[in-house]
Amino acid sequence: MNTLQSVPSPGTHPAAGALPGRAETRDRLAQATYDLLVIGGGILGTSVAWHAAQSGLRVAMVDAGDFAGATSSASSKLVHGGLRYLQTGAVKLVAENHHERRVLARDVAPHLVNPLTFYLPVYKGGPHGAAKLGAGVFAYSALSAFGDGVGRVISASKAAADNPALRTENLKAAAVYGDHQMNDSRMAVMTVRAAVESGAVVLNHAEVTGLRLNRGRVTGAEVRDRLDGTEFGVDARLVLNAAGPWVDHLRRMEDPGAAPSIRLSKGAHLVLKRKAPWRAAMATPVDKYRITFALPWEDQLLLGTTDEVYEGDPGDVSATESDIRQILDEASLSIRDEHLTRDLVSYSFAGLRVLPGGPGDVKSAKRETVVTEGRGGMLSVAGGKWTTYRHIGRTVLAKLARTSGAAPAGADGGPVPVASLVRRAPLPGLSNPAAVTHRLLADREPEPPMDPLTARQLATHYGSLAFDIARLVKQDPALGERIHPDGPEIWAQVVYARDHEWAHTAEDVLRRRTTLTIRGLDTEEVRARVTAMLDARED
Repeated sequence: MNTLQSVPSPGTHPAAGALPGRAETRDRLAQATYDLLVIGGGILGTSVAWHAAQSGLRVAMVDAGDFAGATSSASSKLVHGGLRYLQTGAVKLVAENHHERRVLARDVAPHLVNPLTFYLPVYKGGPHGAAKLGAGVFAYSALSAFGDGVGRVISASKAAADNPALRTENLKAAAVYGDHQMNDSRMAVMTVRAAVESGAVVLNHAEVTGLRLNRGRVTGAEVRDRLDGTEFGVDARLVLNAAGPWVDHLRRMEDPGAAPSIRLSKGAHLVLKRKAPWRAAMATPVDKYRITFALPWEDQLLLGTTDEVYEGDPGDVSATESDIRQILDEASLSIRDEHLTRDLVSYSFAGLRVLPGGPGDVKSAKRETVVTEGRGGMLSVAGGKWTTYRHIGRTVLAKLARTSGAAPAGADGGPVPVASLVRRAPLPGLSNPAAVTHRLLADREPEPPMDPLTARQLATHYGSLAFDIARLVKQDPALGERIHPDGPEIWAQVVYARDHEWAHTAEDVLRRRTTLTIRGLDTEEVRARVTAMLDARED
């Protein structure tokens, strides 16, 4: 078994075809005029940058932190139709969500999006009866053309046999349906990579400190590199504010008197070590409107989420002790106590839902995307969800073209319509994860062969790009050693994250490029050695 004493030299092994250094990227950003500058590298920003670059626009994107470093990597990791939306009669919305979900799973990112069966337990005295839930999951599956089977109701004994952790006291039945899940951080990184492969220039850890104005129009931004303090500017014909929870902060740079346009809702989650195999997810009604999830994810158990108004600094959001108690208490409605002990908690996190401003409780607020134009011409976009992020990117791009005429020119000199984009362009690494795993295990160089858990982890997080990581191991077998003996990741992934995935801090690697943090394996020793390897980057 690997030990943490066996670590490759941090000053060697740059990956072939590495990204340009930060200084070179800053120069590229500062020396050109872009058609579009996207501020914010979360769900919305990365999708718009990808689609805009694919359409032929000259695109720049900056983020004050890491790509998907805030809200977009703090989701429930679901790619789903939204069963609860049926309660509000949003049938068209659910059908659209299902379409996007299946396109992601089949055509765009089958290496990153995985099918997941859900159980809705029905308890005596619960907020919903078996007949109502049965009808709901049948309609839900019908709206996806029964592509994931037929939603149905099963007996309490069958549900208990399928889910050993299920609490059986007063259990009457369970409704069953299908959805998907993913690793949101990996989806974001692959989307950024797709944007760059289409021509976008991107930089993370680059904070916008002000907007450039020309005759009252926003024509770019002043930027500060948070890693070394370098200041530079970016000129652009059009600026898109996709800063998520900070969207109003950017709007006030354009117009100090701008009224708030959004409100924030905090959603907290817990990650627990599993005491038993989980073959399906649990979606347990808490009341008439809310559901608490228990999801098998990254070999762990993901619990959540909360939904409450948040009015503090978005940078300070975290899962509090009160959040942790609430999540565990709600999970105990359907999960046996021995699976929910505090010693099993390996990680907690919280993110902020960006909701349209307005009256009413955040729990019932619409999860919609809102695009507004400021007095200086800057467009601001807020809201959205991972399931429909491709569609949102295309919608915002169409809005950009209508607002500014910033559409790319076609062969005849006219604008290229958004509809002409490749509708199902895949993310990098498109492949069948099972086939990639098989090839990684079948390769006998170097000896010994790759660990099966590592091979599976690479295949399901990188797709065919896993072979690039395997080549690093062939060049230096020490890079095939596990970063921590209790996790599947290897040192080659740190090199790859450094040279190909814009990782600059230990948090970038451990929290978002790998799963070491969510497994509770980011020890001081691991962090120090990851940092040393990152510091060996040649800029």
